[in-house]
Amino acid sequence: MSKNLPLVFVLLTVTIDAIGIGIIIPVMPDLIQEVGGASIADAALWGGVLAASFSFMQFLCGPTVGSLSDRYGRRPVLLISLLFMTLDYIIMGVAHVMVLLFIGRVVGGITASTPATVGAYIADISKPDEKAKNFGLIGAFFGIGFVLGPLFGALFAEFGTRVPFFAAAIIAFANFVLGYFVLPETVTDEIRRPFEWKRANPIGSLYHIGKLPGLKLLLLVFFLIQIAFAVYPAIWSFYGIERFGWGPTLIGVSLACYGIMLAFVQGWFIRFILKYLTEKQTVIFGFFFEIVGFVGYGIIKEEIYAFLLIPFGALGAVGVPALQGIMSRIAAPNQQGELQGLLTSLTSLAFIVSPLIMTGIFYMFVDPEFPIYLPGAPFLFSALVAIVCFGLIQFVKESDYGGEKKFYFSLK
Repeated sequence: MSKNLPLVFVLLTVTIDAIGIGIIIPVMPDLIQEVGGASIADAALWGGVLAASFSFMQFLCGPTVGSLSDRYGRRPVLLISLLFMTLDYIIMGVAHVMVLLFIGRVVGGITASTPATVGAYIADISKPDEKAKNFGLIGAFFGIGFVLGPLFGALFAEFGTRVPFFAAAIIAFANFVLGYFVLPETVTDEIRRPFEWKRANPIGSLYHIGKLPGLKLLLLVFFLIQIAFAVYPAIWSFYGIERFGWGPTLIGVSLACYGIMLAFVQGWFIRFILKYLTEKQTVIFGFFFEIVGFVGYGIIKEEIYAFLLIPFGALGAVGVPALQGIMSRIAAPNQQGELQGLLTSLTSLAFIVSPLIMTGIFYMFVDPEFPIYLPGAPFLFSALVAIVCFGLIQFVKESDYGGEKKFYFSLK
């Protein structure tokens, strides 16, 4: 068995996660209308409920699943998650009442542990100075799935509203079979940690992980930058329609372009830049370009600039993997699952809170009765949040996490 097959499997899992999310996007409105007999407006509300229930269960259960992987291993948790992911898609594919769709999303949220478990697995197999660039691979393969998912969804939807769900189920189950044969266990008795309910929840996990030196500040920065980043999925479609008069095709093309750039930046560029910058300097570099992208989208009026700004926003994507690398260095080997579970919870919470904030700002600034018309206002709010993160990260010292001293740029 090739020693690279386990890594191929976990990265495929990330890709399939993203494909599974994107593959159902084109048909969700039609499915909700078909199941609930609802209007498009009512379907949008139900879509929000289903999305929020998924994110809330992921927030609630992320540390539980992460702690289970610290106790019982990455392999069983990851394989069981893939089985339940398969079940989730089948439930949604056969559902003829809204309650089944809701149950499917709840089950999916509970078992959506793959980001946390994959992150813990990557931490297990990475040397300290390789963690940040290997975390970048997770984002890169998610970006690939982010591009492929809607394309597959639109293709399969030609054969029926339910077909994309069954296609997603088949893909998830096929990956389970691959993982069953190629995935070794990385949790040894030396780093295995007893499962404790007091730590296997968002509050308990935050309390215990937060006691590690310097980690509270890093967790705060991670949460805030995720709130800022969530502006893209929260309002991109509405922003494109309002500011540029885009239809579904241009919205999809723009997202695909971003996904391709994201895969390039997190798959290759972060490895290049980490040769010359420390993890902290890479975070600063990323946050700077996030700010540039947010400000740009806040003020532009012509669609050509929306595409020209994509590389700047994508360059900002080096920040989060580098931030994860710093935190993974600080956490002990037997806390990697707990840490990644907590980060999954914080990300889910950000993706619950941020859409409420961003859509509220967008609504206010496109309201004809409001004195200022500015569809890009949510991006300017994200820029302010990113500026706060840029300032907070300055208080982190390389010596706090064993980082190597480097020049900002080197000609070697």
